[in-house]
Amino acid sequence: MPDNDTCSLTINLFDGSRQRLPADIETLVTVRNGNQKIVLRDSFNANKIDVPDLEFFDNDGDNYTVIVSADGYEQAGFTPIPATPKSPGEIDIMLLKKDGDFNFSQALWDMLDDDSPAKKLLAAGVSAGDAKTRYDDLRENQGPVLACYFNLTTAMEEIQLPQLTPMDYIKELIWETMAQDRFFAWADPALVEQVRKAAKQKAFAPEVGTAIFHDGATSSFKQVQFGEANVQLTFHENDKKTIDGLECIMVEPDIDYFKDLGAHALLEVIANKLSGNLTDPRQVYVLRWMAGMHARIPPFEPPYTIS
Repeated sequence: MPDNDTCSLTINLFDGSRQRLPADIETLVTVRNGNQKIVLRDSFNANKIDVPDLEFFDNDGDNYTVIVSADGYEQAGFTPIPATPKSPGEIDIMLLKKDGDFNFSQALWDMLDDDSPAKKLLAAGVSAGDAKTRYDDLRENQGPVLACYFNLTTAMEEIQLPQLTPMDYIKELIWETMAQDRFFAWADPALVEQVRKAAKQKAFAPEVGTAIFHDGATSSFKQVQFGEANVQLTFHENDKKTIDGLECIMVEPDIDYFKDLGAHALLEVIANKLSGNLTDPRQVYVLRWMAGMHARIPPFEPPYTIS
């Protein structure tokens, strides 16, 4: 390997509307290499930042961590970001305003696609009028709960099981259990077998000690596609309800921030993981969006923004 081999990073900055961060916002950018050495810590007024001439190690030292902060915005970051001389690293970072709120202006009931799995599930088992009334109450009074619902349903629509997606198997919401970190629903029991098959294909991994963290659960599996914001599907197979002649079981979807606490420590963000507070749908929104952008898959675009 030539002594003068170097690599580079490009950092793209966005806000909670999924648009480029205004270029006049001053940001503090910290970059660490995989050896945990800070190689950049500087202020910028730009939404695209190129970091050239980084030392190339040809090992884990080339896995970079980027942390970005700005006055009035919540800190955000991402790791690992691999970089080589032939394949520069690139990452999209989303910064939320500290006083940012959920914007559901494009998610009025009549504006939602009637054929979307998310709207169909909201309407399942109740009259059209009752569905709209309950939805309007969520949108107007329970923003974090509705954001969590859209985070989960959008993410589950993107998960390809051996056959169909998780949303194709979920039949009816259990409205009274909806929360800002999860919801419960009735699902076709075939979903369990589909997730087990996906686990054999290394798309999910079984969670140990399911019943300890999920009262009454019989099994649980976590998506392993990303380093952040993976969907976890927990099954309560002893809880059943017959819907249209099908005996359904209860499923509990949720999203954790990180696969491991090491990522949390590196990024120095989102203390809720350790504090025991409920998962914040704002942070799930950021992490899932960044993970998808980094994986270069179709963008994570729930029907709301944060502004």
